[in-house]
Amino acid sequence: MITPRDTAASRRTRANGDGTVYQRKDRRWEAAGYVLAPGNTRKRIRVYGNSRTEALAKLTEKIAASNRGVPVVTAQGSLAAYLAYWLESVAVHHLRETTHTRYTACVDRYLIPGLGRKKLTKLTAKDVRTWLNQLRTTCQCCTRGIDARRDQPCCCAIGQCCSKLLSPLTLTYVHSVLKSALEHAVREEEIPRNVARNVRTGTPRPRRFEPLTADEARQFLTTVRGHRLHALFELALHTGLRKGELLGLHWEDLDLGSGTASIRRSLQRTRTGGLTVLPTKTRASERRIALPTECVHSLRGHQERQEGERNTAGVAWRESGLVFTTPTGGPLDPANMTRRFAAFLSRAGLRRIRFHDLRHSTATLLLEQGIDLVVIKELLGHAHIGVTAGVYAHVRLRLQRQAIDTLGSVLNLSSDGPDNPPATAAVR
Repeated sequence: MITPRDTAASRRTRANGDGTVYQRKDRRWEAAGYVLAPGNTRKRIRVYGNSRTEALAKLTEKIAASNRGVPVVTAQGSLAAYLAYWLESVAVHHLRETTHTRYTACVDRYLIPGLGRKKLTKLTAKDVRTWLNQLRTTCQCCTRGIDARRDQPCCCAIGQCCSKLLSPLTLTYVHSVLKSALEHAVREEEIPRNVARNVRTGTPRPRRFEPLTADEARQFLTTVRGHRLHALFELALHTGLRKGELLGLHWEDLDLGSGTASIRRSLQRTRTGGLTVLPTKTRASERRIALPTECVHSLRGHQERQEGERNTAGVAWRESGLVFTTPTGGPLDPANMTRRFAAFLSRAGLRRIRFHDLRHSTATLLLEQGIDLVVIKELLGHAHIGVTAGVYAHVRLRLQRQAIDTLGSVLNLSSDGPDNPPATAAVR
């Protein structure tokens, strides 16, 4: 009698180093071979499939990665080793460079010191919950030794803890990075389940922002009028473009004749390349928007000014094709733009806000003018309308109050009296 294990396929000869493939008693197929592991060592791994082809394909993929010098982390390794592998070989190909930099800082700063010594297979939901609770209640100056490196210690180094705790938003972000890493370990069949998903950190309150009112926006534009970057600030307030999108705008992206702009890229400072032009934040962020007449006039004047700066700089001019540049044609640093924006706010006598709050100011003013939420979503480049509706829920509540007050005045046929008080309670 010929069993499945005696078939010609299972006895097929494989070259040395290609590993072995055979069928198990439970009818599944198992493939085993040696691959490169962390620490420049070699380990024998086993993969499984419902068919010989599936098991062989999994093993071939891991051996090919090993031949390229990429260590294959097995489940026997520590969480620190797997996180290093995930950042260097997986996340780097799927994340923007700025996001990958934040993930790396999060792993080095919180995940490895807290959970790095745990074995990947032995990590439990209780371990994750205990670590998150400790992270939530521990002063970061004390934990990371920040105060000891300060020129003027103000916390642990002088025996007086400042209780600098992580914000709920940061805690949620750290937790999400761990979930992403473990989710990939599940997909690679290194672990059976993602234990970090069984731990809840709670929904943090959204970050509060204080957009400019219409009067404050006019006051700000009056202050920056005459400056060489007046067109940038005017464009930011009229269209709600992100700072990186403004700084990454090229002249070829503008059609001043038809009054439109194509948002295709963003200027960011990265750890490896410095100031780099990257794709937009999301696919929805790549969009075409209409330009107000005021912005078209300002951009034409800015183009003439830039031409004069090019003639003045001569051979020192750096041709980049960017709309907003330094006086010598180089790209503008986002950090310098932030400092310049703060100086203009101070000069205008306005309160301190972030540059990103100009974007919030645009959306808030448009909502207050009765512009449809779908139009604002397309202008801002949000991926989903739920993002727009969630961020500006406070504005929608205020508009609801105005609407029901208007309806109340229509339905209230008699004059206001003690029995018919107007609906004027503020919604916060």
